Amino acid sequence: MIGMLNEQVFRAYDIRGIYPRDIDEEFAEGIGHAFGRFIGKGKRVLVGRDVRISSPSLSERLVRGILDEGLGIVYAGIIPTPLLYFAISRYGLDGGITVSASHNPPEWNGFKVCRDNAYVIGLGSGLETMREMMNKGGFGKADVSGKMVDNSASIMKDYLDFISGMVGPLNGLKVGVDPGNGAYSGTGSSTFARKGADVHPLNDVPDGTFPSRSPEPTPSSIAGLVRLVKSEGLDLGVAFDGDGDRVLFVTEKGDVIEGDVALALLVRAYLKPGQKVVYEPSCSTVVEDEIREMKGVPLLTKVGHSHFKSAMKTQGAAMGGEISGHMYFSETYGAEDGLFAGLKVADMLIRSGRKFSQLVDELPKYSKVFVEVDADDKIKYAAVERAKEKLSKEGYRIVDVDGVKAYTDDGWLLIRPSNTTPKIKMTAEAKDRKRAEQLIQIAKEGIGRAIQD
Repeated sequence: MIGMLNEQVFRAYDIRGIYPRDIDEEFAEGIGHAFGRFIGKGKRVLVGRDVRISSPSLSERLVRGILDEGLGIVYAGIIPTPLLYFAISRYGLDGGITVSASHNPPEWNGFKVCRDNAYVIGLGSGLETMREMMNKGGFGKADVSGKMVDNSASIMKDYLDFISGMVGPLNGLKVGVDPGNGAYSGTGSSTFARKGADVHPLNDVPDGTFPSRSPEPTPSSIAGLVRLVKSEGLDLGVAFDGDGDRVLFVTEKGDVIEGDVALALLVRAYLKPGQKVVYEPSCSTVVEDEIREMKGVPLLTKVGHSHFKSAMKTQGAAMGGEISGHMYFSETYGAEDGLFAGLKVADMLIRSGRKFSQLVDELPKYSKVFVEVDADDKIKYAAVERAKEKLSKEGYRIVDVDGVKAYTDDGWLLIRPSNTTPKIKMTAEAKDRKRAEQLIQIAKEGIGRAIQD
């Protein structure tokens, strides 16, 4: 595999591909070597994996490559990705890597890679260097091989004690927990239970084939949780993605609450004057409304956990969020954590004494429309740039933090290339649905012409 490396698996924030077509055991061992050389001989790193069927064999060969480069390994076993960030930061490790394809379908796998302080190694921050090492090959063994210590049980306990200790009792709160057979199976529901919640688990057994639903939580894929919340009269539903770094919520009425609305609620509940909040261009205007209402400081950044973690740490932000359900907190070392986000929302409900839907209804209302079109990776960035030039010439106020966001007097439209798939994503928002649909049509026409040019 190393001799016929598919460079497309090296993506903006991590490594992902279909197993064994793009990524196999030989590839994993090569990544271990490249990662080990990048971090440095004699350093200590964390290694973990998710529940996917191919993860055990990939992690075994990954470990071999790292040890051959003379690094020490703290092995964590099956972990949610937030534990990777926690352990590196908490124990002062020099980096870490977990075998995971996050929310991708079961046949995918990959690697999420960090250096010290849990900074993500992505393209532009070191992943291209690892890719070049893989292309050159010629890996050997260090004079002295590294050693591995299996701390899986103690690390998981430390992590769960840490995040559960930062919220108050949840006594009597009825919570549906759906890890989708992923990395939070068992541990997510037990953590809510230890805080006193009346827990109703769903899809709570780890299974790398993901038989119950897609590893990606979407309003359609978590329909089972919606039904559970409504039929059992629960106060809250919480759904995680395959590796636990994303979360969606369900109100007691069965409405699915995505990341930007959840962030707005957390801002209203917890933000103190002067504190900073990181968000991305596709987030609803309600996020900025609430930040300013609470006298906070809004920080707009690009989509992606590498950009968010950097902004969280360098700016000292209190929290952040993406519409996809990545939720970031200063308490979790500036990293995203789906389980901690779930605990915070539950804590918010207990503190407020209100129904989840009541809190949502009190937020300012906007209507949003989202579409995406296929666009080859070779042209999608240029097409968005051409659309930006056209919208700018037509007099729209442009913000180009990530793609192109064009503002009107009564709303906005956003056109951005996907960082993980050959698609262009378009979002429009306005006070009413009809106007949002008009704006999305402008976006579709603009990108359609740009693709044809």
